Amino acid sequence: MSHDAELDAFVTHLTTEQGASVHTIDAYTRDVADFLTFMENEAAARLEDVSFDRYVAHLRAGGKKTRSIARTVSAVRSFFNFLLIDGRVTSNPMAEVELPRFTPPIPKVLSEEEVVRLLEVPEGEKHGLRDRTMLELLYATGLRVSELVNLKRSDINMEGGFLVASGKRSKQRIVPLGSFARQIIREYLKVVGVPGSFLFANRQGVPLSRQTVWKIIRKYAARVTSRHVSPHTLRHTFATHLLEGGADLRSVQILLGHEDISTTQIYTHVDRKRLKETHKKYHPRG
Repeated sequence: MSHDAELDAFVTHLTTEQGASVHTIDAYTRDVADFLTFMENEAAARLEDVSFDRYVAHLRAGGKKTRSIARTVSAVRSFFNFLLIDGRVTSNPMAEVELPRFTPPIPKVLSEEEVVRLLEVPEGEKHGLRDRTMLELLYATGLRVSELVNLKRSDINMEGGFLVASGKRSKQRIVPLGSFARQIIREYLKVVGVPGSFLFANRQGVPLSRQTVWKIIRKYAARVTSRHVSPHTLRHTFATHLLEGGADLRSVQILLGHEDISTTQIYTHVDRKRLKETHKKYHPRG
């Protein structure tokens, strides 16, 4: 029995009522479609009749990792919540299903020495200055690469010492600008003469693409470290160095633009490391 109508209604709900991003809609659609295919193969008479233990086992047998399984189960649970509210089912069999637990990977970061060396690599009056400004901003503010390329000159308040970043779902946040960042931005705007409204743009005033920024960073990082370095590496480094300097997790959450502090908690490895060092140094049996 096909359940295309239920899936279509769910996608419409995500789009029009939830305002979900294209990425989320695509991921949820794939996950729910996979579940519906499994259900049909199981020859279940009703959606509620599917064995979710068997479904999770099916996901594991397909090679899905724990994090992917947790996301898939979450998507199917949202699907059933919608069907229940919409009167298409009489119960949500996913309500009591526990999400598989997973330990998020510790973010890879650069040391302070590596950051200094990276910022010194770009050379040249125009492209080099532009690239140094991009690298400095990514490290100094923790911006996502999408936020960096969409940054406009009007988003920067030099006197106030901050910029306005437009994050996910167009949510804005204020991020402080340190003296190093302000200094290089001033020099960049004076020397390069950026056309149009975007801070980082080509000669036609069109903002640089995310792929272009990725390539620029990889090029310079290859001269500093053999490890893979991306724009997100600099974002992770920004957060980690703040915590190592004594910043609290809530402040870092706000600066990064995380809606849920659990997202920011991937950086608590820093606190654990500091606690271990403190224990070893000061405890009689450390």
